[in-house]
Amino acid sequence: ALPQTPGPPRDPAHPFEIQVSAGCEVLPGNTSQSFFHGAFQGQEILRFQGTSWVPTPSAPVWADRVSRKLNEDQGTRKTIQLLLNDTCPLFVRDILEAGKSELEKQGEPPEAWLSSGSSPGPGRLLLVCHVSGFYPKPVWVMWMRGEQEQPGTRRGDVLPHADETWYLRVTLDVAAGEAAGLSCRVRHSSLGGRDMVLHWGEKGSPTGLIAVAVLVSLVITGCVVYLTLKRRW
Repeated sequence: ALPQTPGPPRDPAHPFEIQVSAGCEVLPGNTSQSFFHGAFQGQEILRFQGTSWVPTPSAPVWADRVSRKLNEDQGTRKTIQLLLNDTCPLFVRDILEAGKSELEKQGEPPEAWLSSGSSPGPGRLLLVCHVSGFYPKPVWVMWMRGEQEQPGTRRGDVLPHADETWYLRVTLDVAAGEAAGLSCRVRHSSLGGRDMVLHWGEKGSPTGLIAVAVLVSLVITGCVVYLTLKRRW
């Protein structure tokens, strides 16, 4: 009979418990250290060292027979050795390099402009604050009246650009007569602790520039069409 190993009470539906811990650690000098431990009933009994399984010093007697049986499967031993000594360190180094490049990437400040969306109803305006081209992703955007946050602010999803920067659309539904005095405030790590504030209806704001650009485009298009038709006539 095998000696009994202390452990938690056994459940008739689950007569024993096996635990496995495996992984690797990348060390300075392009070296690595891997591990693969096996436990039975909460006690470590086996380790994979070098190219084979070995019982731990405190393991029960029968763990030696288990390790010899496992070592007979040369194919599995070679696979474990490859995963621990080659695949795992390469995978960890790739993750570390990706994280390093992400941390070293400089922050990109956002560009912001205001516009109006489709009218929510008679006598109402949908104010839209666009924030684009920022990195990293975390950003705070809020419609404000003075220093008071507007509870009706609706935040859309933060969407990615192809250049790995981000875009966000934040809206506010208000009565047309209450739009004056509202502003969109943007906070981002790239702004050096200063908020970007855009006031609704402010002269020279992006909203006014967009309207002027659209008007100029329509005038130019109309002139071209008129001259073309006149020449053909």
